Amino acid sequence: MKIFLDSANIDEIKRTKEWGLLDGVTTNPTLLAKEGNDPVKQLEQICNIVEGPVSAEVIGLEWENMVKEAKELRKIAENIVIKIPVTLDGLKAIKILEEEGIPTNATLCFSPLQALLVAKAGGSYVSPFVGRLDDIADDGMHIVEEIVQIYDNYAFDTEVIVASIRHPMHVLISAQIGADICTIPFNTIAQLVKHPLTDVGLKRFLEDWKKLEAKAKR
Repeated sequence: MKIFLDSANIDEIKRTKEWGLLDGVTTNPTLLAKEGNDPVKQLEQICNIVEGPVSAEVIGLEWENMVKEAKELRKIAENIVIKIPVTLDGLKAIKILEEEGIPTNATLCFSPLQALLVAKAGGSYVSPFVGRLDDIADDGMHIVEEIVQIYDNYAFDTEVIVASIRHPMHVLISAQIGADICTIPFNTIAQLVKHPLTDVGLKRFLEDWKKLEAKAKR
């Protein structure tokens, strides 16, 4: 399973890359706004660091505006992927852009049927938002499982990006289900490596080593 960082923060992106965990990055208008920089310049910086896909979102609601914005965003770098909402206009824009060789990431997906339509339209990626489904007492990970099953049934090429990750269990279940990608906030990525027994083991090893050193000095 590939790991994307859900962030527009340059420091977070660099650190995740240094850990050897960065397969791509997803951004959205909210994440870009948090950085307080010109969004185009911010995306340029991100694309200079990231070798994999970098998702950038359109803000238009009509397919004509989506396509126009997408082509402008694509000028930033070859690894830009266009995030487009799952609407009827969005599906039309996805079809047009994919036919022109511009990869898309269908965002704000909340159902297996929406994901099916994205695959039919030829989308490169679909992003089911599991955390937001959990927030309304739905089962976000079950939705992902259904999407993966449908895609496997028909050998669709669209990759599943599990989005709106809230905690490590979302990542674990995504890997068990067979999702292609998880896009994860920086703090959650850092949590994945944490385990109390690892900390206890390191403490004991260091204590034993200090005892050995003390004996050697006698």
